[in-house]
Amino acid sequence: MALQNLFISGRSMLRVFSGSALVLVLAACSGLPTAPTQPARYDLGLSDLSASQPGAAAARRADALPLVLAEVQTPGLPEGLTAMFYRLSYADGQQLLAYQNARWSLPPAQMLEQRLRMRLGTVRPILSGRDNVSMAPADKRAVAMLRVDVDEFSQVFDSAQSSRAVVRLSASLIGRTDGGVGNSLLGQQVFTAQAPAASADAAGGARAMALAVDEAVDQLSRWLQSQGR
Repeated sequence: MALQNLFISGRSMLRVFSGSALVLVLAACSGLPTAPTQPARYDLGLSDLSASQPGAAAARRADALPLVLAEVQTPGLPEGLTAMFYRLSYADGQQLLAYQNARWSLPPAQMLEQRLRMRLGTVRPILSGRDNVSMAPADKRAVAMLRVDVDEFSQVFDSAQSSRAVVRLSASLIGRTDGGVGNSLLGQQVFTAQAPAASADAAGGARAMALAVDEAVDQLSRWLQSQGR
């Protein structure tokens, strides 16, 4: 009988130890670091060229004057940053905040440059600063350069439930002097565009930003045409 009680006690202790070990394993697992959540990434989406500039492709002629587009700059933002910025104008509009779980797929300067090349290219040939291109000897027209700075690229909240995308571009049109030894400023203009966001979050801001960017670029394109470009 004593031997049987000892056997039963041993089995009970084994169950206790097994249960304790399981609790320790589960506790250890719960303490393991979890995989970090990847932020959502947004871009400007597809651009509907036919809707924004009807007849633009037909208006582009074979003899249209090329335009050199310099690398777009964002002097107000750290270079290469993909953060999605917003402002709370109802609290402190001078503070630039960033979404924690949302990013742009590319830095704003690169996204703007892609959009400029796409939309401006429907009217005229667009070159880069690396293209060593000159007009034919019989063509006396000079190829101008367009420089664009992004001064504002943020989602502005007028209230906790209402926001809009705001884009502001500074454009400078630069041409060669008659002697070909220097540059001259042909024109300079600031373009501002806004678009309301359908939702007060990063997704709504990204969709609104695409609309605001296209509007700002279309304004710039019309200005270039008024400058004979």
